[in-house]
Amino acid sequence: FLGFVRLSEQMLLMLNRLTLFQQVELEGGNEAIEGLSPNFSALNAYDTRCVLVTSRWTKPDGTYDFLSRVFAPRFGINEDPVTGSAHCCLGPYWGAKLGKSLLRAKQASLRGGTITVELKKEQKRVHLRGQAVTASKGTLMHIPSS
Repeated sequence: FLGFVRLSEQMLLMLNRLTLFQQVELEGGNEAIEGLSPNFSALNAYDTRCVLVTSRWTKPDGTYDFLSRVFAPRFGINEDPVTGSAHCCLGPYWGAKLGKSLLRAKQASLRGGTITVELKKEQKRVHLRGQAVTASKGTLMHIPSS
């Protein structure tokens, strides 16, 4: 895994295989995440839907709790700009690690985005808030079988 993102083993804190994602936590905070240059051909061959790379926010301004990037070249998306489903996994992880139920996250893609993650433990839910962009519109049709 480390070869295609060119990381030292000391930077890798956690590698967790989730149902749909491969989650990787890196030491090094903002610089480690923002400086990633993945080899998308190698990622494409990796047996997972997408790779979530995350780290604690390390800038002294305290604007966010954590940051991330999401890569899914097997599905034609080298890097997803902002990924709600990823934050449904990352929120509980960082919430437990930081002892918080309300978190601010930054997805550090080229376009980037800010996500507020609220953990609703009693309902076993994750609520996400932020700005959204409509990528496509469509209509689902149900055609009854004869």
